Amino acid sequence: MLKFVKGFLIITWICSLSGFTFQDSLVEESANQPVSLQTRVRTVVLDAGHGGKDPGCHGASNDESKIALKIVLELGERIKDEYPEVRVIYTRTKNVFVDLHERSAIANRNKADLFISVHCNAHHSSKLAGTETYTMGLHKTSSNLDVAKRENSVILQEANYEKNYNGFNPNSPLGHIMMANYQSAFMMNSLKLAQKIEKQFKQKTERHSYGVKQAGFLVLWETAMPSVLVESGFLTNKNEEQYLASQSGQNEVAEAIFRAFKSYKEEIEN
Repeated sequence: MLKFVKGFLIITWICSLSGFTFQDSLVEESANQPVSLQTRVRTVVLDAGHGGKDPGCHGASNDESKIALKIVLELGERIKDEYPEVRVIYTRTKNVFVDLHERSAIANRNKADLFISVHCNAHHSSKLAGTETYTMGLHKTSSNLDVAKRENSVILQEANYEKNYNGFNPNSPLGHIMMANYQSAFMMNSLKLAQKIEKQFKQKTERHSYGVKQAGFLVLWETAMPSVLVESGFLTNKNEEQYLASQSGQNEVAEAIFRAFKSYKEEIEN
């Protein structure tokens, strides 16, 4: 694995000298690229970010881990109701801590066709509100890198994290660049699903969308299938915290992601 990413690092360095980035190419060309060989969705793994000793980011009175779990459980019920033939697997169903390494391993062991990780966002400015959905890729902006660093820092709470992640340092920009293209084989379908999720957020919830972005999230890095990480809103924004903490808000977020899942499934299977 390290030999693979080191090779990409050299290519990335060369391309950076000419102003070219893999991310720009992938995003701009994704609409014209054929999807991968995946032709059906039979198993989906739903991941509620953080949990247990890792509460994630905080609002005035709410934790990311609890809100993400409620959204994920609601999303899973919608998928099972509409598609009883689809196997829905959760990385956690309670407020417990699960290693990032284990979350991707759950998806890989079950040969999942999709991996969807749900989170809540945070920012030092309480004015920011809205959604964004990430796929694996190079960090185009420093803000993308900051989000990835925050989400990846959870591995410091894991035992033997140096061994599990091949010495990856979540505080190192170089470490994030080295892992950026690991998921290139699934990038097109990951981008396709991410675009559909953000479209549904704008249509269903009528909230601001920051669009589809790419960054080096460890929870996506090791998954061997199309994968996305959804930032469902900012707990550091008072109004958005209240929305995400409410059952109606959680239902709207789950419904938007479900509609995107439904559209994605129908598109690749037809």
